[in-house]
Amino acid sequence: MMAALLRRTGQTVLVLFGVSVLVFGVFFATPGADPTARIAGRNAAPQVMEKVRHEYGFDRPLPVQYAIMMKKLFITRDLASYTNRGQAVVPEIMQAAPVTASLVCGAAVLWVTVSIFMGTLAAAMKDTWVDRGLMMLGLVGISIPVFWLGQVANLVTQSRYHDTWLFSWVPGLGYVPFAQDPLGWFRALVIPWVVLAVMFIGIYSRVLRHDLVALAGEDFMRTARAKGLSPARVLLRHGLRTSMVTFVSLFGLDFAQLAGGGALLTEVVFGLPGVGRLTYRALTMLDLPVIMATVMYSAIFVVLANAVVDVVYLFLDPRVRDAR
Repeated sequence: MMAALLRRTGQTVLVLFGVSVLVFGVFFATPGADPTARIAGRNAAPQVMEKVRHEYGFDRPLPVQYAIMMKKLFITRDLASYTNRGQAVVPEIMQAAPVTASLVCGAAVLWVTVSIFMGTLAAAMKDTWVDRGLMMLGLVGISIPVFWLGQVANLVTQSRYHDTWLFSWVPGLGYVPFAQDPLGWFRALVIPWVVLAVMFIGIYSRVLRHDLVALAGEDFMRTARAKGLSPARVLLRHGLRTSMVTFVSLFGLDFAQLAGGGALLTEVVFGLPGVGRLTYRALTMLDLPVIMATVMYSAIFVVLANAVVDVVYLFLDPRVRDAR
């Protein structure tokens, strides 16, 4: 176990190093492009250009530039956005991260709970109208674009029916910190949670239903039924537990991608000042330091989340541990 954990930790460190080199190369080591002008912004004064060139070491070799950039990003955390009046980038991301975490965690709880219920119920009632109806609902959820569903939700809850008893409790677009007002935090995020979770409910419920149906003919499931266990106990205790391996793998990838900025469309539509919206604003302003920092944040989060999933595998499935 310890050897497997150490190997996985070493692989994670190497991947993170490779990602940082790749991101730095794409943004600052592209031939024929001046990174000084990219950071200083459009129509920057010569004095600002000279200051940026010296501060970031662009007049020095590439390895030195890389070391300076990583130091500013992870150690001193004084990477600044000249497009945004010299504002520090890392504190801005740290301020946006709780918003994204609140959105993604709430949506994750919703899609995991509902998809397990839908997938298990569909598998238990295989080939009935309940099974077909649930899987059809899942397919509809997968087919609806998040930005369209969000706009429709805003139209219904913020405009057309906002004054009715059904949606009068929905606050205006934006975010309310949990520490400031827990109830206001919940009200501001419950509609975005549903919108973000709809697609994943469809995907996860269909995947879970397929796995449970496929496992029904396995030897260990037949043995459990032969012992006299009830169908519900066989399905929940043996089938669902085994199907969780695929479920956990999908969840780790999707959660990391969303927390790393993949919830951009949801944040933009609902006016949530998270990492995704910060990235969107930086892209529209061509704010290179912010773009690079958010890309690094996203990449690191995805790599670490995958490492956590692999560690969970080591505890869930001894065969994975032995294979390593």
